This record gives sequence, structure tokens and C-alpha cells, in this order.
Amino acid sequence: MYTIEKAPAKINLTLDVLYKRPDQYHEVEMVMTTVDLADRIEFFLLEEHKIEVASENRFVPNDERNLAYRAARLLKDRYDVKEGVRIKIDKQIPVAAGLAGGSSDAAATLRGLNRLWKLNLTLDELADLGAEVGSDVSFCVYNSTALAKGRGETIIELPPPPQCWVILAKPVQGVSTQSVYKSLQLDDLNHPDTEGMVQAIKQSDYQGVCSRLKNVLETVTLPKNPEVEQIKQQMLSSGADAVLMSGSGPTVFGLVQQESRADRIYNSLRGFCEEVYVVRSLGCHQRLD
Repeated sequence: MYTIEKAPAKINLTLDVLYKRPDQYHEVEMVMTTVDLADRIEFFLLEEHKIEVASENRFVPNDERNLAYRAARLLKDRYDVKEGVRIKIDKQIPVAAGLAGGSSDAAATLRGLNRLWKLNLTLDELADLGAEVGSDVSFCVYNSTALAKGRGETIIELPPPPQCWVILAKPVQGVSTQSVYKSLQLDDLNHPDTEGMVQAIKQSDYQGVCSRLKNVLETVTLPKNPEVEQIKQQMLSSGADAVLMSGSGPTVFGLVQQESRADRIYNSLRGFCEEVYVVRSLGCHQRLD
């Protein structure tokens, strides 16, 4: 038996950090949505009692360091699954980019193995399991648009944001999420208008969304990675309606409504970084078949 899942990238429309919790995680509020850049994951049923992960991308580990592997192991152990699986990951989302590629792979693994192993779990049950794998996995299970709270595992679904083109640009140098959070100065943050963003999305107010893009982690990543700021300025000068760093970075995204402007921004960025993409916003609910 065999099944396939798409694992879309996410972008942060807002990212706020409120305080450090007693469990040493940070309390966050984030409005996130998905874009049409996705990994393709194939699942092959194995009779042997094992989990295999394969990818041609040399930056993708094939053991417990891989979140898809951890998701498969969690399902297998929790529900005493006797069959095994071979997970083949066709990586399209840049690695260590702030786009939740690993988390989305893990979420797709939960959805795919739920079908392959006939576990009949609900999407909410899969999201609860995802919280045990990683902070962004619960959001990625739904692959919708949502306000995420707690350490990212409390999901309040929202309608999709207004349709637009999204230009993504990732510098060569990756960023460690852990080191960014460790360096964050919590007492000196200018917080996003999270509620205003939620209302702009609900009202399908494109300009309202653009005017409220904000990510407090830029205060750490931008000073250490000047090329990120260069990319932001290049996007704005080339006609982007709004620009923001996604997650802990270093990927920057710009929003436009006209395809011709998206193409112009894409062409202007080719000299700045090798990994540039023009995609559509998604933000639609991921449903189980």
C-alpha cells in the first residue's frame, strides 16, 4: 500500500513573544498561513516492524533528528502499530529557513500514516499528537490560517487571508531558532497588533493585513544577518506592498496582488540570493479524506 501527502510551507503574518514560561518555552502569539510551496511525501507500507526515511537532500536527516521520523515513531508506539513504513521526502521547502518545512513534513506524516495504518484519528487528535513532536506541527496538521498561542500548540483557525502573490527569498546562511529565542530581549519589544491582524483577515482586508505584518524576532536576526535587511529593502524598492521575515528567519517574504509586480521583484532578487520563489497564498483548511 502507498499514499502521498503535500506538506506546504508556512509564513508568519505576525509573530509575538509575550514571556518565558516556567517550562522554559516562550509564550507566543502568531498569525500564520500557508503558501503554495510544498514538500511531496510518499509513504510505502512495510511488513517489517521499522521506520525508514529517505531524501535526496543532503540536509535532511534520515533518523530521529527528522521530525517526520519522530511523528511516525510516536504514532507507531502510541497505537501499537505492527506494520512499518518507508517515508520518501521530496524536499522543495528550503531547510532552516523559518518556513516550518520540517514541522510540515511531520504533520503530513501524521496525516499520511493515519490513512496508511488505518488509525481513523480525527484532525484534532492528530494536532494534539503533533504538539508532542514540535511547536509548529499542530498548526501544520490543519494547513490553514490560524492564530497560534501557548508555545504554538493552541490553534484558533481563521479564514484564509486575501489572495495574493508571495515572493520568498532565502539567503544562503541558515538561522538557529533556538539561538534567536535565546538572544531575544523580552523587555524591549514593540509588539504586533495581533487582534488587528485577525480582524483584517476576517474582513478580507488586504491593506489591513499588509499594514500589520510584524515579527519581533527580527530584532535579533536582522542585526546578525544584514543580508536579510538588504533583501527586505530590495523587495520594497521593487514594489512589494509589505515585507516581513518569516519565523526566526532568514527567509523574507513580500506580498503583492499583481503577478507582473511579483515577477519584477523576483527578477530584482536574483542577484541577492539563489533561492527565490514566487507562489500563491493558500491558507485553506486541510481536510482528511
